[in-house]
Amino acid sequence: MILGKIRGAIYSTINHPFYNNQRLLVVDKLNLDGTPSDKYLIAVDTVGAGAGETVLIVDEGNGARQITGDSTAPCRSVIVGVVDAVELPEQ
Repeated sequence: MILGKIRGAIYSTINHPFYNNQRLLVVDKLNLDGTPSDKYLIAVDTVGAGAGETVLIVDEGNGARQITGDSTAPCRSVIVGVVDAVELPEQ
């Protein structure tokens, strides 16, 4: 799983039929301390996440297809949860 922060949405008029009625969001990957890394993902939103929210992402094709319920979906990254808080043990 990947920790990320929603940056924005993607809109398209022509796409694969799987993406009809799906929300695609741009998500910045986060480091464990909550700071943005220099990487991002485009993920299908399955939980109704919004801009600025911290989320959990599954970034693996088979898992993403299982979550969306479509075994032939051309999908790799799926948002599976909105994060309320992150607590790390002190070292």
